[in-house]
Amino acid sequence: MVLNDTSTGKPKSKHNGNRKHGDHASRQPLKPGLEARIAASRILAAVIDRKTSLDGMLDSEHGNPAFLPLNDADRGLVKAILQSALRHLPRIEAIIAELLDTPLPDGARSLHHLLIVAAAQMLYLDVPDHSAVDLAVEQANGDPRSRRFSKLVNAILRRIGREKAELLAAVDDLPCMPDWFMARLTAVYGDQRALAIAASQLESPTIDLTVKSDAAGWAARLGGQVLPTGSVRLERFRGSVTALEGFEDGEWWVQDAAAAIPAKLFGDLTGKRVADLCAAPGGKTAQLVLAGGDVLAVEQSKSRLKRLESNLQRLGVSVEIRCANLLDLDENETFDAILLDTPCSSTGTTRRHPDVLWTKNAADIAKLAELQEKLLRHAVTLLKSGGRLVFSNCSIDPSEGEEIVARVLAEIPDLRLQSIDPADWLGLEAAITAKGEFRTTPDMLRENGGLDGFYAAVIAKT
Repeated sequence: MVLNDTSTGKPKSKHNGNRKHGDHASRQPLKPGLEARIAASRILAAVIDRKTSLDGMLDSEHGNPAFLPLNDADRGLVKAILQSALRHLPRIEAIIAELLDTPLPDGARSLHHLLIVAAAQMLYLDVPDHSAVDLAVEQANGDPRSRRFSKLVNAILRRIGREKAELLAAVDDLPCMPDWFMARLTAVYGDQRALAIAASQLESPTIDLTVKSDAAGWAARLGGQVLPTGSVRLERFRGSVTALEGFEDGEWWVQDAAAAIPAKLFGDLTGKRVADLCAAPGGKTAQLVLAGGDVLAVEQSKSRLKRLESNLQRLGVSVEIRCANLLDLDENETFDAILLDTPCSSTGTTRRHPDVLWTKNAADIAKLAELQEKLLRHAVTLLKSGGRLVFSNCSIDPSEGEEIVARVLAEIPDLRLQSIDPADWLGLEAAITAKGEFRTTPDMLRENGGLDGFYAAVIAKT
């Protein structure tokens, strides 16, 4: 393995060689910060190589075994490293590849992940270069799979430290999305829009709140602004959301501004029987209740049901909750209004969940779209004559949105698309399609901090 730059200088390792394969446990205490880097590398490997969702591995109670023993500070560091590494992955990989004369061996995946973790700290986080280099070399020396490459690790990372500005400039035009998904975006939105969407997912997400009432008042109290959706966006917020005024009293809940749109499309629901068919975590359910609806919240997952119940209890919202697969609901039980916010690829949420692009593929999207269409076709059988159904999800791929609705409307005669009026959504007129559907993308409202990608359509039954 040869570098374009031959400088080395391996720090002395404190670890002995008495370890199991890939196990960094030692009789001697690990250098401070090393456990966090090891955890980040292992979790990154699970995301990239085994397509495992990041959220579950970073769960404070049931997360990855390498993550759970860490203290709060190290957990925060691991999250920051992984967010940066996954958000900028194509650029980091391109930089590392540029510094090698020959690619890493096929069996050197642990080394690959180690380098990405270290480079992410040096290129995109406020971590001293010498610390990132030293700990990466220490990590390589402690892993039998990577030990023979420790000098290579040292040389690559030291060169990144010396040439950081030049290396970043060389990859500045490289979209930070997988090639397969970038091709889909370009086909749908065109070159310039696709690039804008890709660029927007590099920006840190904001924190948006849906409030029970008085959005302007809560924006003033919490130092935020009111968005066109009626959400309150916190500006430059740092700290714990749960410590903010109004949380304990259930006056608001965290919900991306785009995610707040579908429930608002119903308007006044006073006196209406309403079903929220994929209800957890409960933000949309609460919106439907506040709009006056008599709501049935349906959730299939028992664990998500517990979260739904907990959230609604904090908000002081009372609804009928049912643990069931919506496909099992009897069509004799009908509703005036139905919200169907379906499981999807979540490709509109990559600002918050950059792992999505590396754990999903085209086949996953096709499979999810098939499920969504099946759910929609059953949901419309539960809709009363004269009722309305809002179909929505957080994908930016039309195969999970516009294409499904078009097929269902073409094949079921008593359904029609109820056009959304752009005049009702000042500031978001560009999000209303020519047919009258809602289509937000992450490049919208960038001057105010961006927006998740979302699709929503109102379907009326004659």
